[in-house]
Amino acid sequence: MNKSIIEISNRINALMLMVTCWPSSAKTEQPPIFIKRILIKLGSLVVLSCVWFGMCGANATAQQVPDPSGWAIDTGTLDHFEREYGGSAAQRILSWQYLLDHLHGKPEAVVLDEVNRFFNQVRFLGDIEHWNQTDYWATPLELLASNGGDCEDFAIAKYFSLKWLGVPVDKMRLTYVKAVELNQAHMVLTFHQSIGQEPIVLDNLIDEILPASERSDLVPVYSFNGDGLWKAKLLGDDPRLGDADDIVLWKELRMRIEQKR
Repeated sequence: MNKSIIEISNRINALMLMVTCWPSSAKTEQPPIFIKRILIKLGSLVVLSCVWFGMCGANATAQQVPDPSGWAIDTGTLDHFEREYGGSAAQRILSWQYLLDHLHGKPEAVVLDEVNRFFNQVRFLGDIEHWNQTDYWATPLELLASNGGDCEDFAIAKYFSLKWLGVPVDKMRLTYVKAVELNQAHMVLTFHQSIGQEPIVLDNLIDEILPASERSDLVPVYSFNGDGLWKAKLLGDDPRLGDADDIVLWKELRMRIEQKR
């Protein structure tokens, strides 16, 4: 990797350490705004440099055409979430940005595992308790800033994080299942290495990513991604049911994501 890229990465590591270790006894509960601004600018520079010059390594990697703009946010957006949810909201969002910067160019299996485990650390909160709504699909920023969400929010955050890292959309499905032991509807992210192949399951209930055949506690119902809506099956081609935008919550979610909300 180019020395200048390594130097910038080292600076980000140092600044992230400052944010993580910012003393709780300080007058303010959050690190100075200039640190956040530097982190955002340096993080974007590292990713864009890697994409432009191809310096991040690409042996058996997940990335095809990464989209750093997907997870890059400005200080105005960061300040908005701080005002709404407190200073720790910005730290969680910056940790997510740092993770995606770090994962760019890593092997696909590593990317899937680390993204799955990162979001599984967030608190599980039902929509009525958390958003005072019967059903609400949060953006990745809302999930992290509020430090809470339900199964749809976890699956959605993983889907868009992987998409922005360059994982092809046609390999991923947001899949509604019945969680047998819980006796309720549940959403997971399934990953298909190729069409017709058995998918693996990224689930907020467990950290381990397992083949669908080893998740007898889940019964697939239907699945969707940015390209369409399907009746879900464990194996074989799933019958197409329509377009993803037929799902109103999905359409509204995508609009909020585009607005960095």
